[in-house]
Amino acid sequence: MSAAATPAVVVTPESKAARADSRSACPAAPPEVDATTADITAAYKDAFRGHPAGVAVITAEGPDGPTGLTASSVASVAVDPPVLVFSLSTNSGSAGVVLGAPLFVVHLMDARGVALAKRFASTGSPAADDPIWGRLPSGDRYLPDAASALRCRPLSTTPIGGSTVVVAEVLDIVVGLDRGEPLVYHNREFHSLTDRSRLS
Repeated sequence: MSAAATPAVVVTPESKAARADSRSACPAAPPEVDATTADITAAYKDAFRGHPAGVAVITAEGPDGPTGLTASSVASVAVDPPVLVFSLSTNSGSAGVVLGAPLFVVHLMDARGVALAKRFASTGSPAADDPIWGRLPSGDRYLPDAASALRCRPLSTTPIGGSTVVVAEVLDIVVGLDRGEPLVYHNREFHSLTDRSRLS
């Protein structure tokens, strides 16, 4: 570590007593910041606000028609078979429809789809006859303006705290031929990645 380096601040939910015992046994240990569960939750949110994530729109057919939501938690798990994962922070509304659906479509968005990402990030979903919808060869509704559309079936759902982690197998993929710049979510805002952002 260089002399100019700034030491990291360690936030943990340990009790004060436990840290006091640890420091008495190892007086050379670096000091830690007193933290409560609320402190580590806030620090966790702050850490991930600074960690850019890709943007996806997940749609499913519900009893009242198609619905969907915007997510920044979609990630690849495996290639053979193709499996992805995402998490939902609630089990009501559009998220509840996705969790209860036998099939859903995960749309990976580029910068040209930011309007769609914002639309599905708000409450309410476009009506079934809205021109934003198209049909996959399977008959499922999807968003043709997305960079890619992956039709999926859930393999497992796991509740963790107030969220649900969904692991899904990809059954079909439609990849757009004309892609825009990548779209990322960073510090609660949408950003595009251009050639000027390349570091190597």
